[in-house]
Amino acid sequence: MKITELRVHPLSARFDKVSWTAHEPFDTAHLVLVEVHTDSGLVGIGEIATGPQSTVCAMLEMMAPVIKGMDPLAPNEIWQRLFSITVPRPGGIGPWDGLPTPLPRNHRPQFMAAMAGIDIALWDIRGKAANLPVFRLLGGTRTEVFTYAVGGFYVEGESPFNCADELASFVAKGFPAVKLKTGALSLADEVKRVRLVREAIGPDVLLMLDLNAPVDVEGCIRFSHAVEPYDIFWLEEPLHWYLQPSDFVRVANATSIPLAQGEREWHRFTVREFIDSGAIRYVQFDCTRYAGFSEALRIAQYAEMKGVMVAPHTAAHIHAHLVSALGDAAFAAESVGNEGMHPIHHRIFHGGAHYRDGRVHLTEAPGFGIEVDWREVEALRTPR
Repeated sequence: MKITELRVHPLSARFDKVSWTAHEPFDTAHLVLVEVHTDSGLVGIGEIATGPQSTVCAMLEMMAPVIKGMDPLAPNEIWQRLFSITVPRPGGIGPWDGLPTPLPRNHRPQFMAAMAGIDIALWDIRGKAANLPVFRLLGGTRTEVFTYAVGGFYVEGESPFNCADELASFVAKGFPAVKLKTGALSLADEVKRVRLVREAIGPDVLLMLDLNAPVDVEGCIRFSHAVEPYDIFWLEEPLHWYLQPSDFVRVANATSIPLAQGEREWHRFTVREFIDSGAIRYVQFDCTRYAGFSEALRIAQYAEMKGVMVAPHTAAHIHAHLVSALGDAAFAAESVGNEGMHPIHHRIFHGGAHYRDGRVHLTEAPGFGIEVDWREVEALRTPR
């Protein structure tokens, strides 16, 4: 089997209202849908959640001739070939070895994002070729995996304390755990939000806090001490983007609340340092943002050896396969309590993993089991 073609579909959808994390606003949802076609007729579907779209799509167009003619059932070989473009290659200058010239360093994040879409599609093909869902291809047996719902975004024009009713509504839908966006307001207001949510969801529902990197080490320690009375399951992305694993160690040593980190890392080499530090209890690598399913699998296997739980960020229709395959070494696949937060996914994808009764349910459909509504793809296509 050989790869014959790469098709790229940049998609976007406006949100009804602008929502914020502590870090950034969201007025539009973006997704790049990737198709990898083969001479056998099998087509793999992948996706990319990182932008800017125009740069990511340009990277994919550059990658297309590199992977054409390669075996789609060899994702590691393809991954390494593409990754080699990101570094100088001794022996010559320029495209001397049949690959594009070494990638300019300022394009690395977008290149790693583009790799993600291709790699996910290759795993979809592997499953389809074997007539197995990806989780069974990896040796998984669980068709139901634990999940939690994220909410509590700061919505322009609405009270930041509405989060209590919102997360309580997720619990009413059957979610056994919820995650609150936090970190944007004063310490007193954020503690109030956490208290109101805990009162609304009751004592038995797991409550995580997602800070989106708003504080330094001392600020994080103060925050953790203030929210400890509300039985917090983890603090996610607590520290400023530039702080390193050693800084997380200082926080971990000062609080009883476990730390979670990893969704914005590009590859296993930085994630490895967080795992080795002993500072984090949950690793959250997101294969739709960077590097793909192959890299998520490598990180997950390393985390398992080190006793760090795997809890992939978002995209449960893909990551639930990894969670199933890891068994007790994985914690959960993240879901959303409000489908409006992922308007593209819920319009273009059908079949595959789905939420019901507090669990993500996997089907026996081959690959990732996803069917694409191409009419919706055309309706959501980003103008170019």
